[in-house]
Amino acid sequence: MNFCWITLNVKNMEESLKFYHEILGLKIAERFNAGPDTEIVMLGEENGTKVELIYNKNEEVCSKAERLSIGFEVESIEEAMKHFEDNNIALKSGLISPTPSTTFFFVEDPNGIVVQIVKHS
Repeated sequence: MNFCWITLNVKNMEESLKFYHEILGLKIAERFNAGPDTEIVMLGEENGTKVELIYNKNEEVCSKAERLSIGFEVESIEEAMKHFEDNNIALKSGLISPTPSTTFFFVEDPNGIVVQIVKHS
């Protein structure tokens, strides 16, 4: 069994795409309408795990996904912090290093979902 995607219901597709596609750099693998009121965008590598964004103009999305976070690994934690700050994304934490080989920080996506940015050495 392979993990193939995580689904995030979003308040605004364009704001969410700016975060996940433009700022995080995830590729748009597929984008389509699933009926007159629903748009779906799959982000990620062709044969890899995806982030599925779903926007339905008739549904209100909860502003916080309590106890949910998703993580993305980076090559340089310092460059990642600067990248988020340069894009006016507030850091939700300072650097955390629970082990000598792992360092991370948290930000929030436009929907209130906590995103962990991690560097393994």
